[in-house]
Amino acid sequence: MPGPSMFHPQRRARRGAALTLVFAGVLATGAAAGSWTPQGQDGRKATEARAAARTAARPADLAVADPGGGAGAPVDHAEVEAAAAQAVEDGRSGTEAAAEVVGRSGDRWSAVYSAREYEGLERALDGAYIGVGLSARRGGDGRTEIDSVRPGSPADRAGLRSGDRLRTVDGAPADGRPVTDVVALLRGDGAAGSAPGTPVRIEVERAGRSWARTLYRERLATESVTAEHLVRGEVAALRIKVGSFTRGAGDQVRAAAAAAQPGEGILLDLRGNSGGLVGEAVRAASAFLDGGLVATYDVHGSQRSLEARAGTVTALPLVVLVDGGTMSAAELLAGALQDRGRAVVVGSRTFGKGSVQMPSLLADGSVAELTVGHYRTPAGRAVDGAGIAPDLLVHGDAEERARTVLSGLGGGS
Repeated sequence: MPGPSMFHPQRRARRGAALTLVFAGVLATGAAAGSWTPQGQDGRKATEARAAARTAARPADLAVADPGGGAGAPVDHAEVEAAAAQAVEDGRSGTEAAAEVVGRSGDRWSAVYSAREYEGLERALDGAYIGVGLSARRGGDGRTEIDSVRPGSPADRAGLRSGDRLRTVDGAPADGRPVTDVVALLRGDGAAGSAPGTPVRIEVERAGRSWARTLYRERLATESVTAEHLVRGEVAALRIKVGSFTRGAGDQVRAAAAAAQPGEGILLDLRGNSGGLVGEAVRAASAFLDGGLVATYDVHGSQRSLEARAGTVTALPLVVLVDGGTMSAAELLAGALQDRGRAVVVGSRTFGKGSVQMPSLLADGSVAELTVGHYRTPAGRAVDGAGIAPDLLVHGDAEERARTVLSGLGGGS
């Protein structure tokens, strides 16, 4: 059976035909649901890219964050497909009928999406989103502030800066509501918004002066993988930050790791990584492992495995940074590097999302994505509901501790 990949609703699959296997991650919806952020789990910061799926939920490789678990009872594809088909025949919404069946199961990782939602969210896996190019945060006094502005974006051209207070978005107050809701307003999720060229009017305050601007949304690209050479005293390290496993992220990690300079160790930062395409996480693992097992998974009890290719930097000291926002495909990567003895994992316990979803095309063009199994680390550990426990639990400055560990491993000095 082929490994995990994206399911395309445009490909009309018949019942009984082979369906593409996917792993549910989160990519954008966790922050949008207000249940976690890249800075932890307090809901204080969100970006447009991460909130891209607030109303549209997720494509096959995404999932809504649910710290309470929610395995529920298994949902049968045939039952969901039949409910949708009957609804369409009766002149009702097949999407809503299917969602009712899924909702009764109690499995919060299973879901139903309209064709438009699914297509739009698939763009997120390509590392693209529609917005104005800013991230927001909750200030210490409860105000909503601009956290960062993407260079060259509509927000940048309008002169917005980090630290500006965001007072209103299209007339709706920004203070007193979840930051992710504010970001969703900026993106125009729902109705006629979330399209390039659509306007959004914002009111901003800086140094006691307020003004309003009308921005026009654009299609913007995200940077899923960034690399930075860090030097502090005699300690040198290459930090590779992976925000999510969008298409191409695995090869970007491999390329970044190959650029490590003599004497550097590697900090692989997976904090706040919402998951994404599992195939990309496996390719990322291939940068550090000399082949071998990355994870196993089951589909209706039938076991499968995911294998790494020959690695490029298999000897350099490696520390992996994780936190409660490290999810799904990112947990798979962290668990593999930990079980294989390739890295020391530093930070806090990861989210615990390790279920496998299989998509099915419904009669009205919507897509039902239903849980069919779970994945395990190379040592056989279940991730779903448990997460990955770090080798070194850190409550304070995890990156500083990670640097110390990296130096002790013989890297960065």
